Amino acid sequence: MNYTSNCCRWLTILGLGTIAAACGGSSGPVELRFGHVGPPGSLFAESAEEFARRANERLGDRATVLVFGSSQLGGDEILLQKLKLGTVDFALPSTIMSSTVDAFGLFEMPYLVQDRNHMRRIEEEIFWPILEPLVAERGYKVLAVWENGFRHVTNSIRPIVSPEDLAGIKLRTPRGVWRVKMFQAYGANPSPMPLSEVFIALQTGVMDGQENPLAQIVSSKFQEVQPYLSLTRHVYTPAYVTVGADRWSRLSEDVRRILEETAREMQAFVYATAERMDTELLQQLRDAGVAVNEPSHERFVAASQAIYEEFGGTVGGARALLDHALSLAND
Repeated sequence: MNYTSNCCRWLTILGLGTIAAACGGSSGPVELRFGHVGPPGSLFAESAEEFARRANERLGDRATVLVFGSSQLGGDEILLQKLKLGTVDFALPSTIMSSTVDAFGLFEMPYLVQDRNHMRRIEEEIFWPILEPLVAERGYKVLAVWENGFRHVTNSIRPIVSPEDLAGIKLRTPRGVWRVKMFQAYGANPSPMPLSEVFIALQTGVMDGQENPLAQIVSSKFQEVQPYLSLTRHVYTPAYVTVGADRWSRLSEDVRRILEETAREMQAFVYATAERMDTELLQQLRDAGVAVNEPSHERFVAASQAIYEEFGGTVGGARALLDHALSLAND
C-alpha cells in the first residue's frame, strides 16, 4: 500500500472520512456523513435514513449520504465540533442548541409549543427570520427543522402526577441549561448525561429516571428498567438538520440544492412518522407492563412560570420571542 492510500485508510478509521475523500487516488462519489444520537428504530434514525434514501436517489453518482446513529460518531456536542472541522457533514442536534445559541432556550420553555401546527407557525415567523441567522454566526447552517418530539418522564420510584412527585428523583436530562433549571424548579435532582449512557445508569440506579419522547424511550429500551411513564409533554423539542458552513460552501451548487430541498421536503414525513409513533409506541409500552398516567397539566404549568420569567429576564430579546411564540398558539 502506498503512502497516499495508507494515509486515507487511517483518516477513515479515525472518523475523518470527508478529509480522506480529498486524498489523491480516491474514486467514486463524495461520501457525506450524517451523524445523530438516536438508536435504531428511533425517530432520528428513521428520519435520517429516509433523508439519505431520497437524497441519494437524486444525487446519483455526485455524492452519497451515509447515516451513523447511536452516537457512532460521537454525542451531540462532539458532532457539532466535527461539523466545524468538516469531519462530519450533517448532524441532528436538538436540546444542545440552547447551549450553543442562548435564544434557542425558547424551545426549552415548558408547555410553550402546543402542537405541530403551532410549531410550523413558530418555524415560519421566528425560527427562519430570527434564530437561524444566529446559528450562522456560529459557523453553522440549518437546512431544515425536523423533530425530536414531545417529552415525557419515566422513573423507577413512583407515578408523577404533580411537580411535587419529582422531589428528590435523580433524573437524567440532555445537556441544556434550561432543562436542568426546569427540573430543579420541579424539585427533581437533574443531571445531564449522554443518551448512550442512560440505560446503564437507570439499570444500576445511578439515575432513577429520565425524560424523552416516546420514540427515544422505546428504541432505547428504557421500558425494561423503568416501570412508570408519566405523559407530562413538558417540552416539545425540534431537531435541526445542521451542517458546517465552511464544509457546506465547498460542495457543488447542485449538490447543495438537492440536499437542502430534500431536507425541507422531509418535514412532512418526519411529522407523520412522529404522530404514528406516538400512538403505536404508547400502546407498546402499556403492553410491556409499564404503568402509564396522565399528570396534572395545570400544576406543571403553574410551576413553570419562574422559568419563563428567568429566561425572559436574562437572555437578550427573549421576552419578545416568548410573546411572539405564545401569540401564534391560537392563530
